[in-house]
Amino acid sequence: MVVGWADNAAGNPRAFRWTADGGMEDLGTLGGFQSEAHGVSVDGSVVVGWADNAAGNLHAFRWTAATGMIDLGTLGGDCSWATGVSADGSVVVGGAENAEGDKRAFRWTADGGIEDLGTLGGRESTPEGISADGSVVVGWAKNVAGNMRAFRWTADGGMEALGTLGGDCSWATGVSADGSVVVGGAENAEGDERAFRWTSEGGMEDLNITYASLLTPGSYLGQAIAISPDGRYIVGFGWNAAKECDEAFLLDTGIVLIDQREHDTRVSIKCRWCGMDTEDSTICVWCKRDPSGMQPHKRGGS
Repeated sequence: MVVGWADNAAGNPRAFRWTADGGMEDLGTLGGFQSEAHGVSVDGSVVVGWADNAAGNLHAFRWTAATGMIDLGTLGGDCSWATGVSADGSVVVGGAENAEGDKRAFRWTADGGIEDLGTLGGRESTPEGISADGSVVVGWAKNVAGNMRAFRWTADGGMEALGTLGGDCSWATGVSADGSVVVGGAENAEGDERAFRWTSEGGMEDLNITYASLLTPGSYLGQAIAISPDGRYIVGFGWNAAKECDEAFLLDTGIVLIDQREHDTRVSIKCRWCGMDTEDSTICVWCKRDPSGMQPHKRGGS
């Protein structure tokens, strides 16, 4: 399953969904000419992104084969855009303008509609990642001083500032499937951008310090972009001093996040869909699919 956007015959970008069986499918618009897809559920049945409405304003959408493209609304302003979706497609995150024209991070559900996640005292916020079940959202928000700060949001705790590495700014870009590990970039005391990992136990740590033994002299990890579902692998970009160029990196932290309290006689397996460990062999507790990777049988099919 692939989603994205492609120009149509008129030269307008249109959101698409591609499958091996059906090829590329135009998902339409909200009454305008343009649309882009930016996220998809684990099983590919839900696509999110933005599309023009009849007035020419960008609005966030959620698409399914049954409903088509649904307008998720705004926070009182003209525009909104969806950037991510939970594993089962029930929770959508993105950005939207409020009545004052400020850009705010939002979280949408069918029951609650579009919800402003707030800021850290400033006027703007932007989401960059969502946990598998949609309960944790990460990104950046402005504080009172107008500086970008990485945040982790939950319904119970609201928006929590994750700190910096000694500088003024930080921004979160990825989160593990269970929402416990956050990665991104932050300024250190010298004002240099460095990749970080955050956990509730350890706070924000500079990956260049934790994994200094893996780096050649003069090289550094500038920013972490994403993290694997189990929190072990981190990808991003940094500086390769030997080659004198920016380069992508894949960091194997060697640590699989497993709750030791669950280590009894139960056996866990890794879901082939979302990559998370699950103790139920018939349905993954994270993405609610068969962890063996088997497609569900359709009644009445051949």
